[in-house]
Amino acid sequence: MIDLIATAPAETGLPLQVGGLSLTQIRAGRLSLLSAYKGQQNTLDATLRAAHALGWPGPNQTLPETGASDHSGASDHSARIIWFGREQALLIGPDPDPALTALAAVADQSDAWATLRLAGPQADQVLARLVPVDLRRSAFAPGATMRTQISHLMASITRTPQDAFDILVFRSMTATLIHDLKSAMVGVAARG
Repeated sequence: MIDLIATAPAETGLPLQVGGLSLTQIRAGRLSLLSAYKGQQNTLDATLRAAHALGWPGPNQTLPETGASDHSGASDHSARIIWFGREQALLIGPDPDPALTALAAVADQSDAWATLRLAGPQADQVLARLVPVDLRRSAFAPGATMRTQISHLMASITRTPQDAFDILVFRSMTATLIHDLKSAMVGVAARG
């Protein structure tokens, strides 16, 4: 029998530094997709507040809004929750409280998604080459999140308070995302 060894989705190519821009992999901890059962959103909000000190996020919202986690790079296990689509949110960090299963479908997504952080004062210019929406700070403030296309991949993009974006893509698409982001980073740095 073959012994399988778990590996990180971006084991090669990261961290990447191009000019004042950096791309790193984030080990966010557990990722739990919550899909609210019909009519349970208010109770789910109250249960999330009691269990994890986080409420149910509104559309395109991240909680906590202040970005209370340190976002230092290698590991980010503080609890947060991001809007992940209609009636869906992604709880990031802790194991979900068992009481949530009576109010929402709860699915562990930890092995399905990879999280990369693009940081630097020109990060929004890098993403402008790949994303069909306006991610400038004036239109997409810290704490804002959205599901969108990045290049030809579906992703979740969240702006952090530290001139950075957390980008979630399917784990199998990580190498493609790194390639696309590296090309855009080089192009922005060359304009300099």
